[in-house]
Amino acid sequence: MGRLRDAGNDEESEPGIDMSPMMDCIFILLIFFIVTTTFVEESGVEVDKPQAASAASLEKTSIIIAITAAGDVIYGGKSIGVGGVQSLVRRSVQKEQVPVIIQADSATQSGQLVRVIDEAKLGGAEKVSIATAAGRG
Repeated sequence: MGRLRDAGNDEESEPGIDMSPMMDCIFILLIFFIVTTTFVEESGVEVDKPQAASAASLEKTSIIIAITAAGDVIYGGKSIGVGGVQSLVRRSVQKEQVPVIIQADSATQSGQLVRVIDEAKLGGAEKVSIATAAGRG
């Protein structure tokens, strides 16, 4: 037989929505998105890249080094100089072989660009690319 309700306990017997399973799902989704997100590390300086008709997008996991018009070599917002490129690349490719992308200002001297490419190759980089802006082609 069914239970008889007491007329005085109507407030206690009202059904409620249990929020804990929904909160569990939200936290699991939050953790999933945090773990699967890849972060792109920028060079920390804005350069005026030269235009190229053959410009293509590159992998997200890469070492991005910038060369300003004044010839400063920048990584992560800090000036590392040409001498710091080789040790930076060597440390990064020990874990995993990642490409090196050089963002050279269009006013950068070609000799400075060649020295940075050479230092990256000496550091163990197999793939060194130069970032360009997509040109009209």
